[in-house]
Amino acid sequence: MSTVDHDHPRVQDLTFDRAVERARSLIVPGQRRILGITGSPGAGKSTLASALVNALAPDAVLVTMDGFHLANSVLNALGRRDRKGAPDTFDISGYALLLARLRAQGEGIVYAPEFNRAMDESIGSAVPVMPDTPLIVTEGNYLLVDEGGWGAVRESIDESWFVAPPEDLRLERLIRRHEQFGLSAEAADAWARGTDQKNAELVAATRTRADLVLSVADIPLA
Repeated sequence: MSTVDHDHPRVQDLTFDRAVERARSLIVPGQRRILGITGSPGAGKSTLASALVNALAPDAVLVTMDGFHLANSVLNALGRRDRKGAPDTFDISGYALLLARLRAQGEGIVYAPEFNRAMDESIGSAVPVMPDTPLIVTEGNYLLVDEGGWGAVRESIDESWFVAPPEDLRLERLIRRHEQFGLSAEAADAWARGTDQKNAELVAATRTRADLVLSVADIPLA
C-alpha cells in the first residue's frame, strides 16, 4: 500500500478528507488493523489521530504511546525526570505487548492507558477497545525507531504515517503547547529547543521507514 519512495520520501500535502479516505481503506470488517502515526514532537500527530478516530467512529479507537510514560515518581528515582519524553522514559515492552494483543484480536475488551497532559501522568485502563473494533490508531514519536526495544512496536503496525509539517510551524506549536500546560515562555522555548529537539532529531531520522510522509493543513481541532 506504500506510495512513498523510501530512499527519498517527499512530503505529500493531503486534505483531511483524503487522509480519512486512506485510513478508511484499512478497515476490513471482522479483521483488526493498526495504523501508526508518528513524527517529531509538535508535528500534529495527536491532533490528526484524534480527528481521524472521530471521523471514523465507531470503527476506530485511539491508543497512544504516551499512555506508557513512566510515572514521574519512577523517573525521579531513575534520574530521568529532566528528560521526560526521551525514548528510555517509556514502558516500551508494555506498549509493544498491548499492540500485539490488539493486533491478535483474540480476546474480549482490552483496556489501554491514556496520558493526561494536565496531570502530566498516565491513567491506566482508561480506554476500552471493543473486540469488534476493526481499526486501532496509535500515535507517538518512536513508532519507527529500531533501537532500545522499539522495533517490537513496529512489528504490530500495518501502515505507518510520518507527519512532517514545516519545521518552524512544528517548533511554534510545540512551544505553545508547553506554555498551555504551565511553562513560562522562556522555559517552554528552552525545553522545545533542548530535550525535545534531541528527541525530534532521532525521530526525523525514521521518516524513510514510513509508508506515507504527509502534512495535513486542515485538521479539525474539535
